[in-house]
Amino acid sequence: MFHATMAAVIDGVRTLAQMDELSRQVWQGHAAGALSDEAAQALAEQLHARRSAIRQGIVPVGVPVGRASLFPPRRHVTSPDKLASRDRRRLLACSGPMPPALAARFTTGQLAVLRIVADEVTAKGVCGLCIDAIAARAGVCRRLAQAAIRLAEGDGLLTIEERRHEGRKNSPNLVRILSREWQAWMRRGRRKFVDLRGPAEAASPVQGIGCRTIHPTDRRVLSPGKIEARTTAAKLPERQSRTRP
Repeated sequence: MFHATMAAVIDGVRTLAQMDELSRQVWQGHAAGALSDEAAQALAEQLHARRSAIRQGIVPVGVPVGRASLFPPRRHVTSPDKLASRDRRRLLACSGPMPPALAARFTTGQLAVLRIVADEVTAKGVCGLCIDAIAARAGVCRRLAQAAIRLAEGDGLLTIEERRHEGRKNSPNLVRILSREWQAWMRRGRRKFVDLRGPAEAASPVQGIGCRTIHPTDRRVLSPGKIEARTTAAKLPERQSRTRP
């Protein structure tokens, strides 16, 4: 009698909470002697089958079927020209974005990212570019750009100001250079390279770091006779002006 009643109740259950309560009652009846081992095992198998059917019919609220998250999946962005990206980050890394003692801590891709940050700080006082723009200009992926900036922050070279907004999209972080050695390096200037963000135009050279101005060698062929004749011709007008009354 108890077995038939429990079997009928199990077939009509609609929630998992009710299934847990019935499972507890089944094993309590088995302990009290109302159910034999075979009957209790049969009811347990019926509970398991019914619980699986209920779980399959549960649909998460607000999440479309087949998706595990409310947020759209991030699109994997790759460079359309990997060779051009490689050349861009190598050129930026070799352009001297920071003092050699500091640059030795970073890889080629990280130095390219820090060069973009340094250029923005030099031009505007603060770097407010989004991480995707920095990565695209440096020719690296966004993960590497994030890691480079965080690594420089951990070394005390720069600061990151987060601009979060509740209920809407966050604004790009503001990056400021904190290292005085790096700031002095930027103020002294360095030889300008081709601006990769625009047309390939060679910039005018400026005074390099650690180099003196070199004057070109006079390549004119000089001989004693020519030197003497040129010197005499140069001094002749002076003598004539002195002898005039």
